[in-house]
Amino acid sequence: MEQDTIVAISTPVGRGGIGIVRVSGAQAREVVGPLLRLRHELAAGRVRFGVILDVAGGEEEQAVPYGVTNNRRNRAALDEAVVTFFAAPNSYTGEDVVEIAMHGSPVLLEHAVRQCCAAGARLAEPGEFTQRAFLAGRIDLTQAEAVDDLIGSSTLEQARLAARQMGGALARVVAPVKQDLVGLIAAMEAGIDFAEDDIDVMAAERIAGTIRELRRPLATLERSFAYGRVVREGFRLAIVGRPNAGKSSLFNRLVERERAIVTATPGTTRDTVTERVAMAGIPVELIDTAGLRSGEAVGEAERMGIARSREAMADADAVLLVVDAAAVRETGGTAEEDRGVMEGHGVGGRKLIVAWNKSDLVEAGGEAGPSPFGSLLSLRVRGDDKPDVVAIYTSAVTGEGIAELRAAIVDSVAGAGGGTIDAGVLTNLRQHQAVESAVRGLDAAREAVGAGIPHEMVLLDLYEALRGLDALTGATTSEDVLRLIFSRFCIGK
Repeated sequence: MEQDTIVAISTPVGRGGIGIVRVSGAQAREVVGPLLRLRHELAAGRVRFGVILDVAGGEEEQAVPYGVTNNRRNRAALDEAVVTFFAAPNSYTGEDVVEIAMHGSPVLLEHAVRQCCAAGARLAEPGEFTQRAFLAGRIDLTQAEAVDDLIGSSTLEQARLAARQMGGALARVVAPVKQDLVGLIAAMEAGIDFAEDDIDVMAAERIAGTIRELRRPLATLERSFAYGRVVREGFRLAIVGRPNAGKSSLFNRLVERERAIVTATPGTTRDTVTERVAMAGIPVELIDTAGLRSGEAVGEAERMGIARSREAMADADAVLLVVDAAAVRETGGTAEEDRGVMEGHGVGGRKLIVAWNKSDLVEAGGEAGPSPFGSLLSLRVRGDDKPDVVAIYTSAVTGEGIAELRAAIVDSVAGAGGGTIDAGVLTNLRQHQAVESAVRGLDAAREAVGAGIPHEMVLLDLYEALRGLDALTGATTSEDVLRLIFSRFCIGK
């Protein structure tokens, strides 16, 4: 497929020590020729040192063929550059690629791009370099998506996951499944088309067994989406509880700095305070909220703060309820506000983490009083929509239980999916829907075989499963989907 030669700045916007201009296409060397004066001509896989020329822009100068340097000797040099040439097909895009590394002045980088455009290139669209790599068969669609994930990673765990996806971890899971599915379809087609030529029709038991084997790795892959999505996107945690329960102190402990104001006066926090941290390599947005009261709030500011606290609970992926252990010991039971959260009001069936806070005061007072979680956990028997509860002793003063609390917070949303990360993980909704479609097709085919439906109809379901796998890797992806995926990339990648 004939394509234009494209050019773009591949380094971030702004000033830097180094800036890189990337050119890709059949005319890449000719396009950069008028811009450069090199000590040695470009060669595949070789790095060349040279200078960026102050090209005046006349038509005669721009028409100089690549490699002719005599009439450039007297031109002024704007900057020194290191130039690398990658010959097709052994390049990122599968085309001839030239990368020019110079000092990262926006003026110099723009000058280089303008001269390349004047010599016949055009500006690259967002993600076009990676899109060409995909269209050339250098990478599949899951690997292309991982490129964008790696660029946008904010934690080391995100980078690790994206690097594994770029290395083909997901493709290695899908490839053998697809190969066996194609083999099953071919065998069934042959049994139908050549039944008169002594080719046996596959037995129903064998077909059903093969489908079960095909489904197993796809079902595992489908379950990995919960973990992959959380690692890629992160999640929100609302910290709620009564006034003076120690929410802000616990918030500061998790953030590891004095982010929220803490005083001995109840109700210090009147508005939500947010901070983004990394827990086990997963981005977590912590939301410290105003204290919940069951009675009449004191003042309009507190009423608005409580309303925002409930909104934060509704929007969060998980809820951390901070309970004052010392207060429970004194009163002999939990407060109405805590009981309301435990009963699921505002939690919506999501997992709830309970921090039995100020445990240092309970220990210092000697007798701990009633069983600390008994009155809380007993609420779970009321109905089937109560949130799962994880309860942990904590102390914002001594640091007791903070490590266990971090682990519980991550596990509440991400679960134990990290153990399958080496085997490939689904990281976005498109991938999940593709695998879900494949599993749905296999399930329908298995039910059809069990019901004794003719093989011609079973094949329709198997082809649906195959289309799902093709959509995952990009073998049969529409242009609209490709345009949407690559439009999210930065220009120059």
